[in-house]
Amino acid sequence: MKTVLVTGGAGFIGGCFVRQTMAEGSTRLVNLDKLTYAGNLDSLADVADNPDHIFVKGDIADRNLVAHLLEEHRPSAIVNFAAESHVDRSIDSPLEFVETNVVGTCQLLAQARAYWENLSDSAREDFRFLHVSTDEVYGSLGDTGKFTEETPYAPNSPYSASKASSDHFVRAYQHTFGLPTLITNCSNNYGPNQFPEKLIPLMILNAVEEKPLPVYGDGSNVRDWLFVEDHCTAIQTVLDNGTPGEVYNIGGDSEVSNLEVVHAVCEIVDRLRPDLPHCPTSSLIEFVKDRPGHDFRYAIDAGKIQQQLGWSPRQNFKTGLELTVRWYLENPVWVQRVTSGVYQRERLGLATADSTTVSSRKPA
Repeated sequence: MKTVLVTGGAGFIGGCFVRQTMAEGSTRLVNLDKLTYAGNLDSLADVADNPDHIFVKGDIADRNLVAHLLEEHRPSAIVNFAAESHVDRSIDSPLEFVETNVVGTCQLLAQARAYWENLSDSAREDFRFLHVSTDEVYGSLGDTGKFTEETPYAPNSPYSASKASSDHFVRAYQHTFGLPTLITNCSNNYGPNQFPEKLIPLMILNAVEEKPLPVYGDGSNVRDWLFVEDHCTAIQTVLDNGTPGEVYNIGGDSEVSNLEVVHAVCEIVDRLRPDLPHCPTSSLIEFVKDRPGHDFRYAIDAGKIQQQLGWSPRQNFKTGLELTVRWYLENPVWVQRVTSGVYQRERLGLATADSTTVSSRKPA
């Protein structure tokens, strides 16, 4: 049985990857996670008793710990999900994103290289370092066009700048030292177990609880939505069959404006919870001052991974959103536990304490 070191495996995407891998039953996972606010062991409850899932609380920047885990467990691959990932939080605290996404990734790369260089010839040939990144490194699109693997980097937020930097370091380790790396750049993920600071879970929970549904600007910003389980299947496909040194863009082929997303969430909540006294929940929509430097549109051309590796998403946005809303409505205990800490669904990413401006409330 092969062993894989997963970093950030208690987070949203990493946790999904862990659950999928454990369900397949052919891989032993060592799961290193710092358990920051978005890391949640409740999301790993299904694999908590699986002897092939070894959870270790720790930081990817802890070189001694990473070196020890590599030496003890001898993985054939590292999959790096560990990252600070919320744009609004990066506006409030940019340096935290540098520390984790840039410095942490560099520390992990250094230990991976040292480990890889001491493997046998066959093990060196088989080893992979897969770095999970984002389409936000490419910047913003206009009304047309899509990001490809050749699109120049043009990050516009502290978050995307930190991820772009980490991508460059991964590429540099492959080019300079020969470390067999892979990079994936994904579009916006959604699905079960996502921390409710992100758009879709925030809208679901606020709609149920008759709280405002804040929409940045006029809601016309467009994202390409990717169901998290499809993303993790793509990551496994790249890990198994991708060519070292290559980049693979992963998208859901589901471009939807933010306002359309909120309306779609409201429609499903209204249908599944007709008992709510405040239906239609779209009446809760509020247009708020836009995020600083808000990118207008992201869209992924996933032709490379589809044509070369045979992957394509199973869920479209309609089916994936239905599954997502149902999951949040059916798992109130998980929701309560992850939102009982310091984050209480307040507005993030205001940059300054006095920059909040909310326009008059508008109906949908």
